[in-house]
Amino acid sequence: MDFNIGKVKFSNQKTVIIAEAGVNHLGRMDYAEELIKTAKRAGADIIKFQTYKAKKLTIRDAPRFWNWEGERDDKGSQYDSYSILDSFGQKEYEKLFSLCEQYGIEFLSTPFDNESANMLVSIGMKGFKIASCDITNIPFLRHIGGFKLPVLLSTGASTIDEIRNAVEVLEGNGCTDIGIMQCTLCYPTKPENANLNAIKHIASEFKNHLIGLSDHTLGTIIPAASILYGVSFIEKHYTFDKTLPDSADHWLSLDEKELSQLVEYVRILEKALGESHKQKMPCETDTHKFARRSLVSKKNIKKGHILTEADLTCKRPGTGLAPAYYDRFIGRQTKHDIPEDTLLQIDDIE
Repeated sequence: MDFNIGKVKFSNQKTVIIAEAGVNHLGRMDYAEELIKTAKRAGADIIKFQTYKAKKLTIRDAPRFWNWEGERDDKGSQYDSYSILDSFGQKEYEKLFSLCEQYGIEFLSTPFDNESANMLVSIGMKGFKIASCDITNIPFLRHIGGFKLPVLLSTGASTIDEIRNAVEVLEGNGCTDIGIMQCTLCYPTKPENANLNAIKHIASEFKNHLIGLSDHTLGTIIPAASILYGVSFIEKHYTFDKTLPDSADHWLSLDEKELSQLVEYVRILEKALGESHKQKMPCETDTHKFARRSLVSKKNIKKGHILTEADLTCKRPGTGLAPAYYDRFIGRQTKHDIPEDTLLQIDDIE
């Protein structure tokens, strides 16, 4: 079940944080470096880009499926949006890969066609993220599976059967390490549409796979909460400046401060999960001893007295006999005098 993408281990031990930079570099290497540097500083394990050419991705008049805020033209098509952000080629991706090595964060990018996938592997990428839109793109999944590298599969707008088919195609073509990501493909996703319970459904259907979350809600609450559902990795859109133009992703992304907050919340919640069974915690030793109650004499009791409920009470600390012994003392004769407010012992009675 566990696997590595480069130096990053995917397991149930520590949640991997993926900063989804996409094309928020806007075709500028200085912006790309700022994304890499700040994502690392915020605590992300991986920074992920997107690799495509508009002409291979969409026809020219395909309507957008996202809020147009931040776009140059609110009436434009998908092609209009993607074509102004697809300028990076192999040389630029080699530079991105090098910058990630320099700053100590793992490089990842989502390819949207076979040629992009080939190029990314050729420069040293150690795994793939497959976008939700390609979960039924069988020829592409066959190609990706053939690299035999780990794959993070996003599942927005899909069914369990579609997920299962995609996993079977990847596995059937050589991919053995697959992480499956719950995702709602709405930009942004309203909290009521996040459907975190789907994480449990996916986990129950794919017991031998790690489960993650690709989140499009605003803020950090929902992705942090996914820890409580057992995710092993979280992907969240990221920018260093929400006010930048041209990419619709900037305004709905986390900035460095928010990403740092998400990482902090996740690390706290990981610790808070604890064990899988109820038990006394080491920190509870003193409270277990001193906050619980013991069987106590309510008044002065003479030797040979037959004890009644009027003679007994239960008080702190819990260093004497537990209240569970209460009924065993009723009707029993005392061996000796017992002062008021004394912790009772089993040898106090005949």
